Amino acid sequence: MSRVGKEPVEIPKEVKARLEKGFLIVESSKGKLNLVIPSQIKVEIENNTIVVKRKNESKFAKSLHGTIRALIHNMVKGAQEGFKKELDIIGVGYKAQMKGQVLSLSMGFSHLVEMPIAAGLHVSCPKPNRIVIEGIDKQQVGEFAAEIRKIYPPEPYKGKGIRYVGEEVRKKLGKALAK
Repeated sequence: MSRVGKEPVEIPKEVKARLEKGFLIVESSKGKLNLVIPSQIKVEIENNTIVVKRKNESKFAKSLHGTIRALIHNMVKGAQEGFKKELDIIGVGYKAQMKGQVLSLSMGFSHLVEMPIAAGLHVSCPKPNRIVIEGIDKQQVGEFAAEIRKIYPPEPYKGKGIRYVGEEVRKKLGKALAK
């Protein structure tokens, strides 16, 4: 039995969950998320908890068991609290700003890099060198943060680039100092 999969997911009071035709729908005041339940997995809602069970003992069903439970847990947590990623921009003259529903990045290229913001995400720039991404879908928040970071990943010699808040970048010695 999967150690992750056998744990029930508690549903808080402000979150509502229901099953509809192979979908699990989780709603709150922050928004609505849905998940397709695979045919090998059985999901039950009992007494403000969601229980995930396998229909058979195949290898595929076993591999899905913990994954589906983790996805459901992330849906409930996102509907209750939301998820947040913060990025720092390091480098002289590098900055970010919001232009309506578009994030505009000035990263020393010959052009501005503009990224449209997907529905369900809230992006803000409290400082020119800080980007805050918030949303209820953990995957969507993480993917958008990774796409922003991919534009100019931190380089190891001067440390310039876009990095997650708290991320450590190991610096290398330059050519002159390496003997």
